[in-house]
Amino acid sequence: MIVELGHFALVLALFVALAQSVLPLVGAAREHAGLMGFARAAALAQLLLLVVAMGALMEAYVVSDFSVLNVVQNSASTKPLLYKVAGLWSNHEGSMLLWVFVLALVGGALAISGGRAGGNLPPALRARVLAVQGMIGVGFLLFILLTSNPFLRALPVPPEGRGLNPVLQDPGLAFHPPFLYLGYVGFSVAFSFAVAALIEGRVDAAWARWVRPWSLASWCALTVGIALGSYWSYYTLGWGGWWFWDPVENASLMPWILGTALIHSSIVVEKRDTMKAWTVLLAILTFSLSLIGTFLVRSGVLSSVHAFATDPRRGVFILGLLAAAIGGSLTLYALRAPSLRGGGLFAPVSREGALVLNNLLLSCACGTVLVGTLYPLFLDAVGGPKISVGFPFFNETFVPLMVPLLVALGPGAMLAWKRGDLPGVLQRLWAAFALAALVGLGAFWATHGGPILAVLGLALAAWMVGGVLAELAERLRLFRLPLAASWGRARQLPRAAWGMSLAHFGLALTVAGIAASPFEHETIALIRPGGTAELAGYTLEFTSLVRRQTPDHLIDDATIVVRRGNEQVAVMHPQRRLFPQLQQTTSETAIRTNGLVDLYIALGDPDPSGAWTLRAYEKPLVSWIWLGALVMAAGGVVSLSDRRWRVGLSARRRRA
Repeated sequence: MIVELGHFALVLALFVALAQSVLPLVGAAREHAGLMGFARAAALAQLLLLVVAMGALMEAYVVSDFSVLNVVQNSASTKPLLYKVAGLWSNHEGSMLLWVFVLALVGGALAISGGRAGGNLPPALRARVLAVQGMIGVGFLLFILLTSNPFLRALPVPPEGRGLNPVLQDPGLAFHPPFLYLGYVGFSVAFSFAVAALIEGRVDAAWARWVRPWSLASWCALTVGIALGSYWSYYTLGWGGWWFWDPVENASLMPWILGTALIHSSIVVEKRDTMKAWTVLLAILTFSLSLIGTFLVRSGVLSSVHAFATDPRRGVFILGLLAAAIGGSLTLYALRAPSLRGGGLFAPVSREGALVLNNLLLSCACGTVLVGTLYPLFLDAVGGPKISVGFPFFNETFVPLMVPLLVALGPGAMLAWKRGDLPGVLQRLWAAFALAALVGLGAFWATHGGPILAVLGLALAAWMVGGVLAELAERLRLFRLPLAASWGRARQLPRAAWGMSLAHFGLALTVAGIAASPFEHETIALIRPGGTAELAGYTLEFTSLVRRQTPDHLIDDATIVVRRGNEQVAVMHPQRRLFPQLQQTTSETAIRTNGLVDLYIALGDPDPSGAWTLRAYEKPLVSWIWLGALVMAAGGVVSLSDRRWRVGLSARRRRA
């Protein structure tokens, strides 16, 4: 009965979304307060209905209701509660329900939010924004009900479920999709603001202040989601890497890149009343890339560990949804964007100019990822040869675009608005130059002239750190005022400024972790218990192998004693797990880190003679990649806590 209630709630949510997408637009056009106010009630009603639908399916998973086909295919009664819950979004149907639930969640938050992100929205603009949110909901609710119903019954009812894909039975994968969806779907708010602004024909500084918190919150969630997925790939799949340029990985990276550009361009709209049309276009394209990612994952055109759907009907439906959402919004943009004229003029060398450069490089970088991701699919669709685009293409196109962006990060943040003094800024960055030179020479000496590009990458990361510190010192007048006065300025500094510095510092950490990748060492050995292998001065002794049985899988647990000379460094336990019901094996890698170097060991398959494949790595600074991502997200959260998001709009309106 609860399952039918969830299905009925989905149907009702579709009708509510239909009303939400039409009536508020009519009310805004006619200035009818009642119809405009209906948008808030409809958004909250849609959220309530999707809470019911989500709760109904969640209850079926928790109690192992095997009369529900979705539960049968993705859960089992022996699974821990965490993996029963995660099983809901480990499949196509459940993940789409999570998608529309998050969409309703951000719509409801927009409907009830206070001054920080929309409480002072003009009624007509709010109505139009929520109406566009309703249109998106209509498309995805139709998609679920017509092609991806998660509430279908299983007849006859089996005594047990098939269980969750073993690769997905990991805490990181339990939280990875919700964070990704908060990012993907969160950008729908910026998209809706952009479409509403095009309908009204007006974009101003207040519009930018309403858009930026939503964009920043979505960017933070997407940053965490990508980092969780990357770290899961690193420690679970046993291949030793953290990014494969897989098309589905790229599908999450592209909206992150354009979302970064959107956050920066909205600053220019707010501060200088220019770049309006460009910022609106970025808001449209960022969410459009989220929709393209949905198509890639669920259309069946990809074979990936991430891809869910193989039903062509779903791909055709999503393709139609893409055409309607992206084509419709871009058509509206072509018609109305010429009226969005910016009023602020600025010199090429200025803070605005630096942010324009930031946007151009980020957009071009996103374009290279898009081409590399879609070109093989396009070639296959027109009957061409099957090709794959991997590391060489992306390293030779994406990286060269990122280097000038990172070089310009420090000086750009210190340039004045409207007209800047670049020579003067570079003089004030002498300490950053010195730090970059020191780190570069130190890395060159320590690695005996190791890969020069890696050495330059570490020097670039040091340059970024020096730029962040120099920019903070200048804000606080650290070398021109007594320490107490500088501390007073620090307490008065807006949280958004601290958040920006923290995010840029996190980016520098990630760059350092990436740059150190060529310095890693690897060994692959075929050894029996009692044998040894060598890795970069370490001796790995395979002392024993223990086999254990759990209710649903078999564990081969190896004990590896790691020594450097006569000193024992660590005892590590890589595992291989066999799931007989699914005839699938997974790796549980053993990782020892001190924050500077990771020792990484993965246990492979045995050969007929009883020897086991052992893959081991020494990876310097690799943990900084994910630490930097978390620091970037923390910087975004600090910026979101700035009081200006709460009171700035009200003060601005009172002054007006």
